[in-house]
Amino acid sequence: MTSAPASARSALARHVIMRTAERLYATHGLAEVSLRQIGEAAGQRNKSAVQYHFSGRDDLIKAILAEHAEAIERHRLALAARRGEPGPRDRVGHIVLPRIEHHIELGTPSWYGRFLAQVTVEPALREYAVRAHLNTASLRRLHDAGHPGSARSKDMTRQLIVHMSAELETELAREQPPAPVAAAAWRRLGADLVTAVTGLTMALGTLGGTAQDGPRG
Repeated sequence: MTSAPASARSALARHVIMRTAERLYATHGLAEVSLRQIGEAAGQRNKSAVQYHFSGRDDLIKAILAEHAEAIERHRLALAARRGEPGPRDRVGHIVLPRIEHHIELGTPSWYGRFLAQVTVEPALREYAVRAHLNTASLRRLHDAGHPGSARSKDMTRQLIVHMSAELETELAREQPPAPVAAAAWRRLGADLVTAVTGLTMALGTLGGTAQDGPRG
């Protein structure tokens, strides 16, 4: 029996390291997990394995974010192809629902929701996470078409989506329901988020949210 090519072994090692890091960061926080701990938990005998595949912690985190952004983009492109020209509520749905479908695709337990919640509390990484999603082709088209809401309402929208998703992910990881039950819970959250975000953007716009926006931090 021949061994796998070096490139295949390297790709597998990267994948295992990324999934292990995502889980550890999600459950323990970014500051509490070292690269050495990730390597050990990922079964890497070389103590410098993580640094071999990634230049450092931030490079590892950015690779995880980029992988998820790419998967969410596939869902968003499929949704856009089915729905055609969106109205205001549909535009919100195009932001929210692909994320929901990605969470369902990940299965239970998953760690992306809690991982993203940890990342968004660090300013430099939060900005990268925002850019990783906004730089996708589908969201650029959506914003060019006039996505409603002020800068502040968009910041609030991201917080709402990220942290409500992390809460549901935690609950599902604890309860371990069958896949159809978990999927239904995610889709209920998606529907609630679309309603909440649509109302939020409309309310802040009506009340002059754009004029009252302060510095973004």
